[in-house]
Amino acid sequence: VARMDTDDIAKPDRFEKQIRVFQEHPELDVVGAWIDEFEETTSNIISTRKLPEVHDDICQFAKKRNPENHPVIMFRKQAVLAAGGYQHFPLFEDYYLWIRMLQNGAKFYNIQESLLYFRFSPAMFKRRGGLKYVTTELRFQNQLRNLGFITSSEYLYNVFIRVITRMMPNTLRAILYKKALRK
Repeated sequence: VARMDTDDIAKPDRFEKQIRVFQEHPELDVVGAWIDEFEETTSNIISTRKLPEVHDDICQFAKKRNPENHPVIMFRKQAVLAAGGYQHFPLFEDYYLWIRMLQNGAKFYNIQESLLYFRFSPAMFKRRGGLKYVTTELRFQNQLRNLGFITSSEYLYNVFIRVITRMMPNTLRAILYKKALRK
């Protein structure tokens, strides 16, 4: 199954490259890639969301941040179903699925190049902040701890960083996303 949002643009060779990885590595369950985030036109790339390549690095990265770019993901349906499929967890359905798949033994890989243009909007920063987002984020981090995916110290670190990020003004959060959390 290949995922993509309607307002994003797949690069011409996206599917060919992801399918080739699946053919060469039949043990894989999820194949992702980087994404180029753009405003207005694809010639205006403002950042690239890069992710770790190999499974073990992806597992470690997942303890702190979402290890996949959901709009460019390709996965084996049976691996998603074996982990219980997408479950209701507002704002975190995809991240929650990846964690459960990792815990269920699914194998992940990220192609080390951008295969999709992701339409980036300044409104994204507003959606990713505020008390409601903080509350949901705390519930999610607590769920990761309850699942045994993160330790109590990782939980405290994640909560500390996220509360600061979610409660800062949108303009500062925009700078943080564009400069520190990308590239």
